[in-house]
Amino acid sequence: MIALTAGEPAGIGPDLCVALSRRRVAARVVIVADRGLLEARARALRLKLNLEDFPGRRRVARRTRGMMVRHVPLAAPAVAGRLDPANAAYVLRTLEVAADGCREGEFDAMVTGPVQKSVINEAGIAFTGHTEFLAERLRAPHVVMMLVGGGMRVALATTHVPLREVASRITQDSLERTLTVLRHDLSARFGIPRPRIAVAGLNPHAGEGGFLGREEIEIIAPVLARLRRRRFDLTGPVPADTLFTPQRLKRFDCVLAMYHDQGLPVLKHASFGAGVNVTLGLPIVRTSVDHGTALELAGRGGADSGSLLEAISLAGQLAGGPHRRRA
Repeated sequence: MIALTAGEPAGIGPDLCVALSRRRVAARVVIVADRGLLEARARALRLKLNLEDFPGRRRVARRTRGMMVRHVPLAAPAVAGRLDPANAAYVLRTLEVAADGCREGEFDAMVTGPVQKSVINEAGIAFTGHTEFLAERLRAPHVVMMLVGGGMRVALATTHVPLREVASRITQDSLERTLTVLRHDLSARFGIPRPRIAVAGLNPHAGEGGFLGREEIEIIAPVLARLRRRRFDLTGPVPADTLFTPQRLKRFDCVLAMYHDQGLPVLKHASFGAGVNVTLGLPIVRTSVDHGTALELAGRGGADSGSLLEAISLAGQLAGGPHRRRA
């Protein structure tokens, strides 16, 4: 039983939710969104939509064939392609409903549609992303953002922070906590007994022996040495410009990049439209699409649901325990 949040109401999230009615999905999906929004978007896309109100997990009939919806009302009418800060609180409320439902056992996992960070902040609500929001909501002490796709798993030591702040955010403590969460969840959720993790350097050429930066010498290398003594299988720090070669990647189960745009452009080049974002370190399973709100496509058709289908599939696998196939 998977909760699916529709994301930004002016974006393609509702389109993708409506399109699910035409696809076979190996899980029971409950869309957490405004019911009228989904019905209006279905009319705009000229798609038939059979919605049933979600009655609660214990009351779902086995014969249920239509799409189930957990209604969360919009604050203002939504217009495809037109952002409205009035609906920012609505977007966050859908996340709260899905996350709380997972924590309470109503859902086995949650999948999130794309949100527009800018309009949430314009509404006066500090918001840096799903990862940080869910960590706070679920009181997770340390979470890790990881994308899966193109035959790769790429996790991040820092997430949505300005580039000028990256170096100051990478400390021995934060890096050790990130690698601990990463190793644990690769084993517990992905079923990899002893994960092989490649750790990228922060600076060009991994610092060139200190001539291009000392973070590798003073922060990254000491953490890796300490964790290797605890039987972590770690390689690095590796220069990022040579890390993402096919032959080298075959040796690892996951790459830890130091910042968002160091690792994700490579993965998205290999898998855009079919990649999945996974939040590690949460007490629940959460996956997400690998793309944004695509406001220009909303309500017009043509939105690719590949990433959403992959996110639902992976959420189902992760919720099933470490016996399933490796993602």
